[in-house]
Amino acid sequence: MKILLCNDDGFRAPGIEALYGALRGLADVEVVAPEHNNSAKSNALTLHSPLYVQHAPNGFRYVNGTPADCVHIALTGLLGYRPDLVVSGINNGANMGDDTIYSGTVGAAMEGYLFGIPAIAFSQTERGWGHLDAAAAKAAELVARLLPSLPKADERAAPWLLNVNIPNLPTDKLRGFKVARLGRRHAAEQVIIQQNPRGETMYWIGSAGPAKDDAEGTDFHGTAQGYATITPLQVDLTDHERLPYWAPLAAQLSAGAVAPVEGHGA
Repeated sequence: MKILLCNDDGFRAPGIEALYGALRGLADVEVVAPEHNNSAKSNALTLHSPLYVQHAPNGFRYVNGTPADCVHIALTGLLGYRPDLVVSGINNGANMGDDTIYSGTVGAAMEGYLFGIPAIAFSQTERGWGHLDAAAAKAAELVARLLPSLPKADERAAPWLLNVNIPNLPTDKLRGFKVARLGRRHAAEQVIIQQNPRGETMYWIGSAGPAKDDAEGTDFHGTAQGYATITPLQVDLTDHERLPYWAPLAAQLSAGAVAPVEGHGA
């Protein structure tokens, strides 16, 4: 079995080194990761500047681009083969609730999923790499269980995308795995405004807001109880329930109607 490993914290990050060490006994693991930290880059691809692949002394390869760039390049020519699994992480901090929209860790895994390859994004719930070895072992436990069920690399079975968050706890305190839905966060904190030495105004994006929906069954609740949470994700952003709601407006516009549709007009 072959695993492509990426992250968004950069190829030197302790999280990817620990995960590589935990996975390499399970399969052939190839690392293609960003040169620098690319947190919150989501699924961004670099389209207006060239990308370069370099070799690190430890055998990792790194790219001067985003996490999605790394996986995209690996799958479209760099590797020369189709991996059985794409793994991203371990991220330095949680990717729960609304975080998944912005997450470069999830974006890397999603790029593999979009190419039809099963993918997993791993994150620790707190920053600082506390109990990283325990998190890496827990991640490897999940991967080891999934590997035998993966389709062969030349098969085209429906892929899946998992978002996994692991509490920063020692092994004897981790309570196992729990499937959970995404929770929700409040809006982010206020932007931080500063002056640079030339008197120009700088804006720094504020930190993520606190949990808004951390009810039982959410990733926030599960990790708070000491579980590593598994959330299956999908890419379809269509609001299927509201398609009929918007259909009358489209019909009136197509017919040249000018009267406002109930619920849409002034």
